[in-house]
Amino acid sequence: MADAAYGLWPLVVFNTLLFVVFAAGFFHPKTRRDWRAMGAYTAFLAALFTEMYGTPLTIYLLGSWLGNRFPLLEDTHAGGHLWNDLVGWTGDPHLSPFHLASYVAIGGGFWLIAASWKVLHTAARNGELATTGPYAKVRHPQYDGFLLIMTGFLLQWPTIPTLIMFPVLVGVYLRLARNEEREVARRFGEEWSAYAARTPAFWPRRLRTAPTPRHPDIPGTHIPHPPTGRR
Repeated sequence: MADAAYGLWPLVVFNTLLFVVFAAGFFHPKTRRDWRAMGAYTAFLAALFTEMYGTPLTIYLLGSWLGNRFPLLEDTHAGGHLWNDLVGWTGDPHLSPFHLASYVAIGGGFWLIAASWKVLHTAARNGELATTGPYAKVRHPQYDGFLLIMTGFLLQWPTIPTLIMFPVLVGVYLRLARNEEREVARRFGEEWSAYAARTPAFWPRRLRTAPTPRHPDIPGTHIPHPPTGRR
């Protein structure tokens, strides 16, 4: 091994458990569906940290194929930042644009999960439909939070297994969301239908500012009078 940053299996276990427990503290899984969401997230992290600190399978596979073209692609811990290597970033890998963007995505994902749980918990306690906070923008902000965290890790340390797993996990969260919506629709009926009609599932619409009605007492404004029938 070119450096001592691999084969550190205690770090694999520690980091996986750390991020799982951290997410669970924000997400507060209770139902079977919640635990499925956590399970998918945990599998992604296990695959990620196995390559980050255990065995760099992706670097081994790509090193022989792309090694001559991308000399930075080496079996070192610094060489595991694949995007940096492929674009020729020679500075500190932890300060690259990819790495900095990953911090924003991961932090934003945890914030979104936490903010969504507060709204959902209050709504559940009051027997209401969650429609405020992040739920005013999308119907499934907590799933968005998990996907944002995983996107952040892909920016930071992409691997062949996690790149393959990511679209599969997107499908898992889509299926969980559909099942969840069927249950909520049966419970809240027309209230849910109205909410779902105005709120996208995962991707927020652009904020649109409604046109401000103009008032005749304010210069430069005008409110048309109703027609009188005279020309």
